[in-house]
Amino acid sequence: MESGFDFRHHGEGEARAAELLGEGVLIAETGDALDLIASAGARRIVLRSHQLHPDFFRLASGLAGEILQKVSNYRIRLAVVGDFSGYRSPALRAFMTESNATGQVSFVDSLEAALGALEGRGAGKARG
Repeated sequence: MESGFDFRHHGEGEARAAELLGEGVLIAETGDALDLIASAGARRIVLRSHQLHPDFFRLASGLAGEILQKVSNYRIRLAVVGDFSGYRSPALRAFMTESNATGQVSFVDSLEAALGALEGRGAGKARG
């Protein structure tokens, strides 16, 4: 399956993580997330916040819920790297805090924190 996604892989074996490369919005709908999961070559994935459609961060759109349901169904661990300080929605901030606490999905401020969260060394912090 040719997805068009490019990755940089970190680690080996069960600890292998796929960092999605590329600028702009790469994940705009649920189908994109499924393609990402299928082509990553790892059960741990790192995305940059700008690679997600802005609707992901508008919880009422349902996009985050749809994408994260696929992440959960396929038992993928996901880390989203970005500066989240501009997001003022109390519901979104609570969602990111809860996600970081559970560890399947983490919102962090650096690649180093993302890789640490995916390895179970703590979720870092949602910056902001």
